[in-house]
Amino acid sequence: MTRTHEDTPIPATLNAVLLAAALLGCAGCLWLASHAEALPARLLAAVVFSYVNNTVFSLLHEATHGVLHPSRRVNDGMGRLAAAFFPTAYTLQRAFHLTHHRDNRTRRERFDYLQPGDNRFLKHAQWYSILTGLYWAFVPVGAAAFALFPGLAKHLQGKGTRYGEQTGAESYLARVEHLPRATLRAEALLTLGVQAGLVWGLGLTASGWALCYAAFALNWSSLQYADHAWSPLDVHEGAWDLRVSAPVRWLFLNYHYHRAHHRHPRVPWLYLGRYVDPEAPRPSFSRVWLSMWRGPRPLPVTPEER
Repeated sequence: MTRTHEDTPIPATLNAVLLAAALLGCAGCLWLASHAEALPARLLAAVVFSYVNNTVFSLLHEATHGVLHPSRRVNDGMGRLAAAFFPTAYTLQRAFHLTHHRDNRTRRERFDYLQPGDNRFLKHAQWYSILTGLYWAFVPVGAAAFALFPGLAKHLQGKGTRYGEQTGAESYLARVEHLPRATLRAEALLTLGVQAGLVWGLGLTASGWALCYAAFALNWSSLQYADHAWSPLDVHEGAWDLRVSAPVRWLFLNYHYHRAHHRHPRVPWLYLGRYVDPEAPRPSFSRVWLSMWRGPRPLPVTPEER
């Protein structure tokens, strides 16, 4: 096996089995949410989907770092399939995620703090869109828009404006201009085909599909900044190794060990527990998440600009 970091080989077979099982689980939840007569059964299907599709997302996350499978071709193929269940375009997700690693906790990514010159309304709107799951909707919509109109990113950047920098748009959208347009379009078509195949093959209803993805949006989006909120303003140290129940951590494939991941992004999920610093603060997910509902805070210090 290809080794990525000391003695941490990519668990390729395990990843493939998990991806297959999670995709089947997602399909089953979508079917139940669409066909069950009892409302509690439909709601239960949506809740389960919100967790199982986070397993799919965690495997997509592995693929963006090239540690889902030792073969680059297989890694990207599995990543594209996982991305179709988000749904998004794999190449776009990878570009945006690697930009996040570059910009983490710099001035371009301090969404939890009000900085000098920030527009307060925009700051709070962005913040609560994360907490309520609305943030998720921008991902599939953006993937479709950039696939159809690649030049759109250039017009949306807000380059040179405080709004573009405040929201991170300037940094993220700049990456879209350099992505292969044909690949973006092909991945968007793949995602559309997978989603259409699910709807047609399983006889999904609009309400069943929407219920599952609304639950997933809320679950996924809630974690996307809880693992960074109020953490040190440092590119590599600015994340938390959050405490959650073991079953949840397993379903998210150790995604809550986020500080360990930012310090060692090439370590596969299976081994991240080895890199959790027992001396570092480890707040619970629920405590950070609840504190986030109070809104962004004033920047406590003025760190050196990066």
